[in-house]
Amino acid sequence: MDKSLFLFTAVGIGFLYFVTNFIGNIQKEDEQFSNSEYNSEHKYDKYMGVNAIGQSILVLTDIDKKTQLEAWNKSSLKKEFFDIFPDFGDMKEFVKNRIKSTYLQKKLLDKINEVEGKFFSGSLTTEDVKRELNTLK
Repeated sequence: MDKSLFLFTAVGIGFLYFVTNFIGNIQKEDEQFSNSEYNSEHKYDKYMGVNAIGQSILVLTDIDKKTQLEAWNKSSLKKEFFDIFPDFGDMKEFVKNRIKSTYLQKKLLDKINEVEGKFFSGSLTTEDVKRELNTLK
């Protein structure tokens, strides 16, 4: 009986060591990949906020211009912005009310005014306008 108890304990300890070591290595690899992917995906989430009526806003005050453009291009507000097209008036109001950044607001409003004139004069198609607004630099 003592030999079988000793053997059972040794096998159990060996199994536990194998399982914890194996799972620990998998978890370590998973943390490396998921954290870098998660961090790159949610890098600009800290600039998102909510206004008084519960709408998402982009708060980019006191941030460099390059980061502002990157945050705009990665934000969920950009999709909402394109859903408003072709109502240029609502697009301008969207920018004024939902983006808190003088630089980005001015850049977007200037681009909207530029493409609006070209669109109504017939020199730009719907797809051209979307492409112009999408490639904000």
